[in-house]
Amino acid sequence: MSDSARTRSRPSNRGRNGSGPDDSLLDAARERVAGAATAQTGLLEAVGTLAGLAGGVAGSLAQRLMSVPEADLDARDPDYIRESLPGLWMLASLYFRAEIRGMQNIPEKGPVLLVGNHSGGNLSPDVFVFPLAFATHFGVERRFYQLAHNLVVSWPGIGPMLRKHGTVAASHANAARALDSGAALLVYPGGDYEVHRPSWESAKVDFGGRKGFISLALDKGVPIVPVVTIGGQETALFLSRGEWLARLLRLDTLLRLKVLPIMIAPPWGLVIGDMAGRIPLPAKITMEVMEPIELREEFGDDPDVDEVYDEVITRMQGTLTALASERRFPVIG
Repeated sequence: MSDSARTRSRPSNRGRNGSGPDDSLLDAARERVAGAATAQTGLLEAVGTLAGLAGGVAGSLAQRLMSVPEADLDARDPDYIRESLPGLWMLASLYFRAEIRGMQNIPEKGPVLLVGNHSGGNLSPDVFVFPLAFATHFGVERRFYQLAHNLVVSWPGIGPMLRKHGTVAASHANAARALDSGAALLVYPGGDYEVHRPSWESAKVDFGGRKGFISLALDKGVPIVPVVTIGGQETALFLSRGEWLARLLRLDTLLRLKVLPIMIAPPWGLVIGDMAGRIPLPAKITMEVMEPIELREEFGDDPDVDEVYDEVITRMQGTLTALASERRFPVIG
């Protein structure tokens, strides 16, 4: 066979347009890859946009919860308190078998700073029972306010009711405004740190080193009246404050929450966060109001804050230990 025949007999590797079939396949593949890349980029951009919107909403919500509103002292409604007092006091008496001692130790008039240990989680019976006792003893017309975390005051359903009873968002400015109005003011320096302590620390006063209440009392020239309570930490089985979990979820920066408590409580069983609602166990609540502490009379014209703090804690701890010794069984009292 001649060389020309051999050449004619070889199959052609080129298409009509001068490119081989392999090149056509490669071009098609490149187009598909490019299209997929474009689609993926669009998807990523869409996800990024949604994430940005979600982040914006979360940031806006966090900012709202982080910003403590100025107290509206006029939101306290004496008529509402008067109407709801009999039923709520009956509930407190029957369900928690509330016993309050020493109300006569609260000055009859003028501003006063009531300082309490805090128990029972977000559904603290302390916050529920003591305002009822105060209104019963002094009458609903005497101005009385309580500080609470902004998250609690903003809670749908319970928030409006608390505000009508005189609960305001916790801040130094709001506390000062309440005392300047001539009212009695109840504060819980231990806050969310103390109220979610483990149940086996029920008989421990633990303010976590927070001393702002002392500066407040000195600035306003008002006496400190300690209010000691036991029983609240038996309304659920509190297992842990969950400080590590709050840090992991950045709740300390997003919502001013240093804890994310872990507990066992009906009806859910294991509860994380104490925000879904639960049924408090009917633990007996006992409160004792101690004698007033006039800071400058006891500690001089320029009291040492650390010294005052240690003394207040020591006195309250002694009373709490005595109350704990009276209890024979958890919940039953």
